[in-house]
Amino acid sequence: MIFSRNPGRRLRCAVVCMLALAGLSACGGGTSQYETFTPGRVVVFGDETSAIDSTGQKYSINAVNSFDNGDGTSTNTLDCASQPNWVQTLASLYGYVFAECNPNHVLEPKGRMFAAAGAKVGDVKIQIDSLLAAGGFRGDDLATMLVGENDLIALYQQYPARPEADLMAAAQALGKQLALEVNRIVGLGARVIISTVPDLGLTPYAHKQRFEFDDIDRSALLSRLTAAFNEQLGVNIILDGRYVGLVQADLRTQAMVRSPGSFGLGNVTDGACVPTEPPPLCNTQTLVTGASAGGWMWADDLRLSYASQQQIAVLATDRAQRNPF
Repeated sequence: MIFSRNPGRRLRCAVVCMLALAGLSACGGGTSQYETFTPGRVVVFGDETSAIDSTGQKYSINAVNSFDNGDGTSTNTLDCASQPNWVQTLASLYGYVFAECNPNHVLEPKGRMFAAAGAKVGDVKIQIDSLLAAGGFRGDDLATMLVGENDLIALYQQYPARPEADLMAAAQALGKQLALEVNRIVGLGARVIISTVPDLGLTPYAHKQRFEFDDIDRSALLSRLTAAFNEQLGVNIILDGRYVGLVQADLRTQAMVRSPGSFGLGNVTDGACVPTEPPPLCNTQTLVTGASAGGWMWADDLRLSYASQQQIAVLATDRAQRNPF
């Protein structure tokens, strides 16, 4: 991918290149067209935000098809291809699916799923090693990475027995650790789209914790831990534009809370799933009264709804399309 933070510079470069090519043409020289990178596979690493389990369920709000049995009852069946998570949407940009959700029985799915529920930063190395053991990376692999939430919640839960300064340092170390794993993937020949962790201080979990135990704003603490992790991730990954694309999910979740209506959201503070059916069991038939997959920001206390997953997908696909490898 070629990512530039200076569109003006990019435009100037384009003009210079056009003039240079015109000069070559006038002199009888040949030209060659730049080829957009199309991945041969999409390989997914990280935690439940990206994961699809072996039954096709996602850790968000799943879609179901309801069939009338004709006897006053109905049967719900999972529709894993509908209400996709962010990596499914990114893979679909290239026409790819994952073996975990392959309703059309594609013979050789080009999406590879290594992300898993509960995964932490330390598990990413194991996920990468699993791919290496299965044949390794290819030069046309596009890897995705989103992990860190479970680490940050575990750190937060050590407060106040462990002082905030210690927790912040630990969050920063984890961000740097993940960046090194991303750089490792680049060194193995793949391109990477990596997402920052959404702002955990905005979750329903954080709202419930806010002043539950003391007069310290616990939601603000969770936001600070998230920021510390994301900052070190951002400054330590290889961001020269050719290999890594950064998706800033933290900024997008903050924007969604500031202006819910701009994103079609009616609720940004509560979980949509009934507590007895949390993700991955949660589906459109198991939501609290008034909730919807597309109108609520959160599936449960910590996991993103379908609507929020698609906001990350918008950023990821935009990065892939506007800044091709």
